[in-house]
Amino acid sequence: MSEREPSPASRLLRGYGPLLAAALLFLLMATFVPTVDREVVTAAGTTGGAGPGQTGGSDVLGDSTVAGGDATGAGATGGGTAAGKGALPPGVKGGCPDRPKQVPNDPYSPPCVTFSGSNGGATSRGVTADKIVIAARVLNEPGFQQALADVAGAQISDTPEDVKRTVLGMADYFNKHFQFYGRKLDIHFYDGKGSSTTELLGGGQEEAEADATTVAEEIKAFGDMTAATVPYHDGLTRRKVVAFGAPYTSREWMTSRRPYSWSIATDCSIVTESVAEFTVKRLAKRKAEFAGPAMQQQTRKFALLAPENPWYQECVDAGVKIATQAGSPPADRIKYKLDLGSMSNQATNIIAKLKSEGITSVVCGCDPVFPIFLTQKAQEQGYEPEWIVTGTALTDQDIVGQLYDQNQWKRAFGISYLGSPQPIRGSDGYFAYKSVRQDEPAFIVDIIYYQMYMIALGIQLAGPDLTPQTFERGMFSYPGGTGRVGTWGFGPGHYTPTQDFREIWWNTDATSSQNGKKGAYIEVDGGKRWKPGTLPSSDPKVFGK
Repeated sequence: MSEREPSPASRLLRGYGPLLAAALLFLLMATFVPTVDREVVTAAGTTGGAGPGQTGGSDVLGDSTVAGGDATGAGATGGGTAAGKGALPPGVKGGCPDRPKQVPNDPYSPPCVTFSGSNGGATSRGVTADKIVIAARVLNEPGFQQALADVAGAQISDTPEDVKRTVLGMADYFNKHFQFYGRKLDIHFYDGKGSSTTELLGGGQEEAEADATTVAEEIKAFGDMTAATVPYHDGLTRRKVVAFGAPYTSREWMTSRRPYSWSIATDCSIVTESVAEFTVKRLAKRKAEFAGPAMQQQTRKFALLAPENPWYQECVDAGVKIATQAGSPPADRIKYKLDLGSMSNQATNIIAKLKSEGITSVVCGCDPVFPIFLTQKAQEQGYEPEWIVTGTALTDQDIVGQLYDQNQWKRAFGISYLGSPQPIRGSDGYFAYKSVRQDEPAFIVDIIYYQMYMIALGIQLAGPDLTPQTFERGMFSYPGGTGRVGTWGFGPGHYTPTQDFREIWWNTDATSSQNGKKGAYIEVDGGKRWKPGTLPSSDPKVFGK
């Protein structure tokens, strides 16, 4: 082992391995389970009984012949009736006499539903009388993890078994507490051929297509909860598998793949519209008062940074158009490559360019890792801009902001789509897991929880005749809710849950409620939330102003 002095980035990141792993797993599209024994693992029948208002499969459906047998093929849509002679009459659903919400005290809970009778058996591919098959792709990518360790000096605490166990525990939770009309989530982990890091850069299409074919034709899944790269997500939707996880694609991209395309990550159309509104109404044509002393009297000049991938640049185009129409176009837009090995050199060149152009305010539509290098290089080069937080890729979380150079990040402010931060090991996802399991979940429990929450919402709201089309109609009927991850809602053109944002600024002296360490985002006006188009035109109330 080399005994050379660790780099500033390594020193900065050491001890934050679990966080960086979580961010990269979700935003740099590493799979939920990076390595696993090469076999298919299923989770059928993992729950220990029906939840509130939910009926058990054998009690409702009677003889298994009524269920219609195995899952139907790709073209099946179901009609709410079981196959074969002697089919039972349709079941009866209604409200709950004891409570309005399915899960009391849960701000995102759908209305409570009771159900009795037949659920119609096999209503769609991956849906039988007693289960709903959800695939989870498993990839073996030690090269990616080794690159992470080389750059960050980080030790990743979540093992593959931790993540698998957490996914299965969350399946237990939703099977117990949500109304699935006699069915249960059945998670199928399978060994994929693709590479999330290759697909992130727009490659690996052939392998992604092969994996999508496996899900559709061999596993015959209703949906896939690990569709977190564009090539894989796209391949699934073309095979009519409901895909969850496309990261920051546009509203148009997702709508063109309806009803199969969904994601917990805010679609980038909402991001660019919200960021453009914030910069135009709060910042444009004013002095850069929060920059370093050398730039505070200059009128703001904006530069927009975002990954080079075409699906992200499509949204950058839209944001630039909005700002230009409002008379405040960015002075520059810069693309960068999502490549850990070259991020340090990219950051050196980008900071030099921004400094030479006199950019006062950097709008960073970034992944969670690149600002580590950007702020480090800015400090080295004596460049002190305003850093505009766009709420992407967990960059609006305290435990991520703490990774950045604090002499730089003390000038960071912007918007966040999430709610107030939750303590580690004290979050909604953590308590949901602990309600059904006695062991400890993976560090990324909340990412898994909210991803699966969205799946559970659509299944309950679809009713017993579950198909991709009824899943969409059910999601559109969701009354919404506001909680720890912001305001949720769905509708035509809205296939991600985000509905509004709050304003935040970074305080290097504040103690984070997430981990008890110095450095935290402070909410403006107690976390008041703004829907697109409602933000007033006035100076931002940040840094104690």
